[in-house]
Amino acid sequence: MPLTSPAPGLSDDASGLRDHAYDWALVDVETSGLIARRDRVLSVAVVTLGPDGEPTEEFSTLLNPGCDPGPVEVHGLTAERLRGAPGFDQVAGRIGAMLQGRVLVAHNAQFDYDFLAHEFARVRMWLPVTQRLCTLALNRRVDPPTEDLTLDSLAAHYGVPRRQAHDALDDTRVLAGVLRASLREAARLDLPLPLVACPPRQDPRFTPQPPKTACAYRNPGRLVPGGPLRQGMKIAITGQTTTSRAELVGRSVAAGLNIMSSVSRHTSALVTNDAASDSAKARRALAENVPVIDERTFLRLLDDVRPGTPHERTAPAAVPSPRPEAAASPSPATASSPSPATAPSPRSAAVPCPSPVADPSAGPAAVPSAHSAAVPSSRPEADPPVHSGVDPSPRPEADPPGREPQRPAGEVRKQPRRPRPAPDGPLAGRRVLVLGGTHPAAAAARSRIVELGGAAAINLSASVTDVVLLDGSDADRRMRRIVSLALPTHDAPWLAAPDIAPVPRPAGGREAAHVLPRGGVVDIPDGSAPGTRWTVTASWAQQTACEIDVVAFVVDEDEQVSFDEDFVFYGAPENPGGTVRLLGDGPTEQTVSIDLAALPPSSRKVVVAAAIDGAPTFGDVGAIHVTAGPGTSAAPLVQATLDAATTERTMLLTELYRRGPLWRLRTVGQGYDHGLATLARGYGVDIAD
Repeated sequence: MPLTSPAPGLSDDASGLRDHAYDWALVDVETSGLIARRDRVLSVAVVTLGPDGEPTEEFSTLLNPGCDPGPVEVHGLTAERLRGAPGFDQVAGRIGAMLQGRVLVAHNAQFDYDFLAHEFARVRMWLPVTQRLCTLALNRRVDPPTEDLTLDSLAAHYGVPRRQAHDALDDTRVLAGVLRASLREAARLDLPLPLVACPPRQDPRFTPQPPKTACAYRNPGRLVPGGPLRQGMKIAITGQTTTSRAELVGRSVAAGLNIMSSVSRHTSALVTNDAASDSAKARRALAENVPVIDERTFLRLLDDVRPGTPHERTAPAAVPSPRPEAAASPSPATASSPSPATAPSPRSAAVPCPSPVADPSAGPAAVPSAHSAAVPSSRPEADPPVHSGVDPSPRPEADPPGREPQRPAGEVRKQPRRPRPAPDGPLAGRRVLVLGGTHPAAAAARSRIVELGGAAAINLSASVTDVVLLDGSDADRRMRRIVSLALPTHDAPWLAAPDIAPVPRPAGGREAAHVLPRGGVVDIPDGSAPGTRWTVTASWAQQTACEIDVVAFVVDEDEQVSFDEDFVFYGAPENPGGTVRLLGDGPTEQTVSIDLAALPPSSRKVVVAAAIDGAPTFGDVGAIHVTAGPGTSAAPLVQATLDAATTERTMLLTELYRRGPLWRLRTVGQGYDHGLATLARGYGVDIAD
């Protein structure tokens, strides 16, 4: 059987793929769990292809990991089957030789790459890979009309036969066919490949810290002079102490206090033996009028810490899924769950598309200027009537830059609302690409597309149905491809009153993701269900030359991180509990994966933001496209196109937050002129000057 079955309607000639011609090494691994630094590879297969797409070599083997093989019911690899198989050290040389000088290809490539990197590190060898290509990310660019982007669905769409799922060699053979067909589609659309430069994953900065326990109690506020400490108080320590810092922190945490690495207006007290200290914490405490006590006083108060108010748990504990492709999305194995359990596949547990609800707790639709506060302003507690997907309430006055906004002490509990039907319009089901124009003109056109019920595209893909041409569009390199594809083009006046029929859903295709306006809010279906990771993917124009970093902050009711490691970014792509992960899917696309059910009760919100490195601004970049859904391979349920103004260098994209028993998602689209360090400090991260 040939490894590279052609896609329907496409010739088997690879001559049109010169720009996409590389030496490829296609990889699939079966593993004992989901955490590369802890779990092991049980089987591996590598198939190499030449630039013409023809196979040149195959290798596959079972591996004896010397540990529990994990979810046997998923991969079928029992300890008995693995007994007598070689260890990774016995095959590392052969695998390394096949990978050397080639682009590593896998479906959800970061997963396979991370596991191989850690296996090579265990045998004191270097993984010889400098670039990788994820076929999942590639097909997000192509956007074929499939139910989802799992390997099974793509194989069916591209006409690639499949025999045995979760068999490493068969999966790799299927992957070869999917890759070849995907490359043809990318060439037809003139799409650049999302090649990712591979940093050394053995680098300690990519290894999450040991799990930390978030404080179980709500912050009761400031320490009253002469009053007692209460559980949940946020305490910062600066300068030299007589008691070792480790002992001081340990005793404080055991007493129920929340030890913070930085000072904000939410800090209950600063402990220091030098009242005249010029440390950053002391300066901030002075500016915010935070009470300051010495070590002796603090130790005395530690002997009589009063009870606090526990955070209310609204979600069950998470049960991790066994494999990214075996479930709707990967979920991490935790220390308390050494053996991952199975989770339903996206086909067996379909999630209905959410619809927007107005939610004052989620923030208003109005977007302040670029000189607003570093974090969103407070939100009113009352619930106005539901009229649309955007909060109709007025925005409170913005706080000064670099300062956290005031927030109410508590939230009003609400009952889940019945989902409202998605808005209809003349562009319903259509995906419209805007070319040319100034940034304000293009942003206005994209807003109008959303008003008319359509989706605003920022990149050419197979799902684009129409193109709006603004001034200067003829200079866009995509015009040649748009003409060759015979896509309908329209001038700007067409958006005033488009007379066009909605696009029917293709047979076997997926429902279009619901389009959210800026400030729109949706309930997250099954957000508290164990084993489901919710993903937020941000992408931008493929012609973008500057570096953009997507980051996430896990914050409490005070909009502050519990510890610095709850700031997830490129240098630390996973928080301590593995509940939030950053996935590098390509140079113009990054994904934040969140296990909502496993977040501790103190984590009230996950803020996803983007920041530009260097002098460029979001005015230079243009719009950011955001999609969200239950897993990396599942079809997105919601989407939004967010346009910043002109000079912003950081931008809040979405917030996922608790509202009573529910999790909700709000699109933000709020930009700031300051850099990422200032944004991080606003959320309580200790950033060195």
